[in-house]
Amino acid sequence: MALMITDECINCDVCQSECPNEAISQGEEIYVIDPAKCTECVGHFDEPQCMVVCPVDCIPLNPEYPETREALQLKYERLMAQKKSA
Repeated sequence: MALMITDECINCDVCQSECPNEAISQGEEIYVIDPAKCTECVGHFDEPQCMVVCPVDCIPLNPEYPETREALQLKYERLMAQKKSA
């Protein structure tokens, strides 16, 4: 699953720089995660880095985007291929 940021976000800025896929950006009021880019850090780390650094625990799984670990791995590979060709 992609992750999401809830309205408990305090805009502390620590999650954005930790995302290896650049899936986190500043939204209108709080940070947001682009589900097309979020791989839960599969391919990069053993656990989602944004969740590790979040001081308020406001980054749960997004139930609207159910994905298996295999699907996340494929998304990671696609994103890396796009990055290489850019």
